[in-house]
Amino acid sequence: MSNQPKQIGKTFAFIFWGLLLVGLFYFFQDKLAQQENPNSQPNSYQVGDVQVLELQRNRYGHYVTSGLINQVSVEFMLDTGATNVAVPQAVANKVGLRKGQPIQVNTANGIATAYTTVIDQLNLGEIQLFDVKASIVPGMQGTQILLGMNVLKQVEFRQLGDQLTLKHHINN
Repeated sequence: MSNQPKQIGKTFAFIFWGLLLVGLFYFFQDKLAQQENPNSQPNSYQVGDVQVLELQRNRYGHYVTSGLINQVSVEFMLDTGATNVAVPQAVANKVGLRKGQPIQVNTANGIATAYTTVIDQLNLGEIQLFDVKASIVPGMQGTQILLGMNVLKQVEFRQLGDQLTLKHHINN
C-alpha cells in the first residue's frame, strides 16, 4: 500500500491552512486600517457655496481622513494643538514640497527644526484650500499630516458625538 494518497492529503491540508491564514491576515489588516482611518472615503458634498465634510472619529478618538496635497493622496489627522499644517519629510518629498526657511517648532518630543513651505492646493473631500502655509518636519515619524489651526480656522466645525462636520464657505 502506498503512502502517496496520505502525502497528497497532507499537502492539500497544508496549502488550505496556509491560504486561510493569508486570507485572514489580509481581512483583518483591512479592518485595522478602517479603524485607524474610518474616513478613507469621507462623506463630502457641496450645498450652494458651502463645501461640507463629515468625519467619523476613529477608535483612538482622533479624526483622521484621506485627502490630497497638490493632487497626491495623503492622510491627515486633525490637530487643534498644531499651529500650522505639519508635514513629515517623506510625505513632503512625495508631494513635491520645497523647503523654505528653517524655523524652530515645539513638538510633543520637544523643540525641533522645521522648514517653512506652501501647499499650492489642499483638498479635504469637497473642501479646497489654496496657498496653505505649512511646515516640513524632518524628524516627524509616520505618514500622517497634522492638519493645524491655520486650516481649521478657515472652516466652521461642529462635533456631535463621534461625528465632526466641517463647512467651508467658498466666498469667504
